[in-house]
Amino acid sequence: MTQPRSLPRSPLTVATVQATPTPGDVAGNAVTAADLVRQAGQRGARVAVLPELFLCAYHPPVLAADPAGTDVAADADGMVADPRLDPLRAAAREAGVTALVGAAVRHPDGRRTIAALVIDRAGGVRVGYDKQQLWGSERELFTPGGRGATLLIDDWRLGLGICYDGCFPEHGRAAALDGAHGYLCPSGYLAGSEHRRDLYYAARALDNTMFVVFANVVGGVDPWRFNGGAAIYDPEGRVLARGDDDGTAVLVATLDPAVLAATRAAHSMLVDRLSDQGDPRMSMAG
Repeated sequence: MTQPRSLPRSPLTVATVQATPTPGDVAGNAVTAADLVRQAGQRGARVAVLPELFLCAYHPPVLAADPAGTDVAADADGMVADPRLDPLRAAAREAGVTALVGAAVRHPDGRRTIAALVIDRAGGVRVGYDKQQLWGSERELFTPGGRGATLLIDDWRLGLGICYDGCFPEHGRAAALDGAHGYLCPSGYLAGSEHRRDLYYAARALDNTMFVVFANVVGGVDPWRFNGGAAIYDPEGRVLARGDDDGTAVLVATLDPAVLAATRAAHSMLVDRLSDQGDPRMSMAG
């Protein structure tokens, strides 16, 4: 059995964002992201989660045609010094917000990844996490990440995932077994996927008795039109905040450690989890 780590002592206010970036316009999208981060800070958020690939936009034809223009470069330590991100750095400093924003990242070894950049409250930018589960044609453009990651904010542990990662129960469970109290998921869900969008992340919350913060792209033109619905879920998978299927939104909720403690006391899956799930199995005729 696994014993979860200690719980946070104080509440944490977080924001999730749905917005429409411009394909290929990293500088312009960074300005938009900066404004959204400031809005989150004005509403008391200390963490803001923006959608998958927000800095370049999730638009595979542009990503394939202009990797030099759409990507940001990371050094061997995962730090990013791209001047196009200066407005976003300034916003994080001024607002006192740690921002998580999606980007296409070029690594020194030539790998290209779908990444979640962490912009800290001092304005530093680093690659926080590279998406591990690539979806469909993403495999033609990107390399999967090779490790999980947890963001530490005060005494909160926040596991990181990106979109399709959250469709795999094992990914959220790995974060929970690392002691995560929450799971942050920048995403890009296309129009028509509303049922799955609203089910997966609520399920990851309840599976692991942890808060989930889901950001999503919204708008665009078919076949790359996205459906919003950004949401924050409590540890039983209940909605604390949710956006509409269209329109820009900054949604804010406070994650309460007392709710986390009560949920984990009532629903002890993390403690009761077996080291295996019944292997070897028996087969029988009916």
